[in-house]
Amino acid sequence: TMKLLGTAMDLRHARPKKVRSGPCKEVIHRLNAPESRSTAWPEAPSVERDASQEPPPPTLLDLPVLKCWPLDGGRFMTLPCVVTQDPDTGEGNLGMYRIQIYDRATTGVHWQLQKVAARHGRRYYETGERMPVSIFLGGDPVFPFSATAPLPDGLDEFLLAGYLRKKSIEMVTCETNSLKVPANADIVIEGYVDPTEPLRMEGPFGDHTGYYTLPEPYPVFHVTAITHRKDAIYPATIVGIPPMEDFYMGKASVQLFLPVFRMNFPEIVDIALPAEGVFHNLVCVSIRKTYPMQAYKIMHGLWGMGQMMFTKYLVVVDEDVDVHNLSEVMFRLCSNTEPRRDAVFTKGPADVLDHATDVVGAGSKLGFDATRKLPGEGFNRPWPPLIQMDPEVKERCDHLMRQAEIAGRNQKP
Repeated sequence: TMKLLGTAMDLRHARPKKVRSGPCKEVIHRLNAPESRSTAWPEAPSVERDASQEPPPPTLLDLPVLKCWPLDGGRFMTLPCVVTQDPDTGEGNLGMYRIQIYDRATTGVHWQLQKVAARHGRRYYETGERMPVSIFLGGDPVFPFSATAPLPDGLDEFLLAGYLRKKSIEMVTCETNSLKVPANADIVIEGYVDPTEPLRMEGPFGDHTGYYTLPEPYPVFHVTAITHRKDAIYPATIVGIPPMEDFYMGKASVQLFLPVFRMNFPEIVDIALPAEGVFHNLVCVSIRKTYPMQAYKIMHGLWGMGQMMFTKYLVVVDEDVDVHNLSEVMFRLCSNTEPRRDAVFTKGPADVLDHATDVVGAGSKLGFDATRKLPGEGFNRPWPPLIQMDPEVKERCDHLMRQAEIAGRNQKP
């Protein structure tokens, strides 16, 4: 209780605070919003510049946005922090969704159907009102981490950023909409999504799955302003066949939120998302098993927690297994399971980026109980002990090896 109280006090001092201005507003460029479009969009990308202004202000085409892979459908921002707001509650969200550059002032916004920004967008599509959206790049490295963290729904990502930095994040109001962004961001791109316009094909894109995401229709983001530091730095990353940089960000997130998992499931010892599983495809969990069918409780519980709903394969092992050692996990999976008895199939939401599902966003899941079996779990044979050497013998061997190493170093050539 005291530990939770201390955390609550830390969070109180980590709340974001509004300031009048900041480095992200050192240079301000406003763009004219176009008329709403009713006809189909041309094939992307369209890179013509607007020659009506002499000299033209900087646009999206002036940013050093990368085309990462040969079959990419254009240039994509790969570390954009996207700010949206629920029109009913005013609750904000910080997410990270790839941004394809279409032309000088429009982009795609690849917010997948299960993401919070997509939920905000659906409300605007119901009302027909323009949806304010702001994208910021750079600033404190804690922002991309917070944007991708598996936070419980409704928890402010900027609160997490402040907690990690042990100080409040200073926020400024955008120039052309009412959204708030970090004052120390390098680049801020303000604009809106018009729900009365047709969707536009976005992609393909070489994704963190190791495969290209094929083109799909997504909303179009119109830029109304670009503000930035005078010495702005454009951040980017490249995703692809793992492990890439994003794998290590995800690994850090899992370890950071391990106490949250333990708060819901005290028997959990550790959780790992191996690189081969490209985040959600494979999750390995070790538990302190004390009663029959406990592994199944963990499987179903994790499948019901936030982004863990995307997990395709889930393996539960005993507490003595290092889940970060995939070889050790596979040994227990292969030796401790009888497929008919220890596997469970279920259905649920799937990652939109999973190209193997029959339909986008829905699929099946497979869990394995690779723990030592207890009475009551359908196993009626003696469970054999794992081969292990006596600690005294291991200690004696280590001692002899150390002595041999010292003798070898002291021996003259």
